Amino acid sequence: MKKSRNLARRLALQAVYQWQLSANTEDQINRYFLEDNTLNEESSSYFSDLLFGVASHQPEIDSLMSEFVDRAIDQIDPVELAVLRLGFYELSKRPDIPYRVSLNEWINLTKEFGAPKSHAYINGVLDKASMKLRSTEVNAHRHPAK
Repeated sequence: MKKSRNLARRLALQAVYQWQLSANTEDQINRYFLEDNTLNEESSSYFSDLLFGVASHQPEIDSLMSEFVDRAIDQIDPVELAVLRLGFYELSKRPDIPYRVSLNEWINLTKEFGAPKSHAYINGVLDKASMKLRSTEVNAHRHPAK
């Protein structure tokens, strides 16, 4: 399951990036990625959930994100913006995904696809957001009961 979700996130990052920069709809991008990649059922389902989740909740995600970033949304690098939108989607809409898993995955993908050292920015933003969006989970992890 871990590898299939990692693949789904990797492709979703590329798909959301394409969605942000092209005139293609999320339906067109979804079809293209599902036809062009060998994905198992779980990977393709999670990929589509991420792409359509970000696309359908983009105004809400951007509004939520604006509280944690240090610049206007349209001034964020497109790769970083795609990562942040996906990370905020998981943190806010997918409580079944542990926040640490989400942060780790998006930081690692930023190291691979983003500008040098941009992973530190992503880490800082998503970490602050997780403290608000997943406060109970974060506190339980940082201060375990004895």
